[in-house]
Amino acid sequence: MSIKSTVLAALAATTFAMPAIAQDIMVKDPYARSSAMSAKSGAAFMMIENTGDADDRLIAAASPAAEMVQLHTHEEDDMGVMRMIHVEEGFAVPAGETLMLKRGGHHVMFMGLTAPFEQGDMIPLTLTFEEAGEMEIEVPVDLERKPMHGHQHGHSD
Repeated sequence: MSIKSTVLAALAATTFAMPAIAQDIMVKDPYARSSAMSAKSGAAFMMIENTGDADDRLIAAASPAAEMVQLHTHEEDDMGVMRMIHVEEGFAVPAGETLMLKRGGHHVMFMGLTAPFEQGDMIPLTLTFEEAGEMEIEVPVDLERKPMHGHQHGHSD
């Protein structure tokens, strides 16, 4: 690899490692995954920090990587079975707190993937907040990450 290629690769890695910021909302440590190469769905996880003085709400997500993108969570039914459900009202992001999107909890769900999620791919994702508006981010595909890796800080919604 040439020096120029090495410098460009390092710059790209640094850029993607930096948090995305829109007004008082900061997205940290995003990653996406699918269960298998042939999967028709996938999910994205991240920490969303509200550094402002006013509450906000994540109300929608969109991506060309899937036919449909929704905000989902897991909920236990009357039989004790965990089920994934679409959360139409979105997720509160209280002032001064961090919303955790993680496996087994709140997450962004990609349904009808337009192409398989492959390790290292970057997935374009637009997050829409009630107050902060739209935020476009690039989410790296990390099929090797273990549950809860990288999500040690912050408060759960």
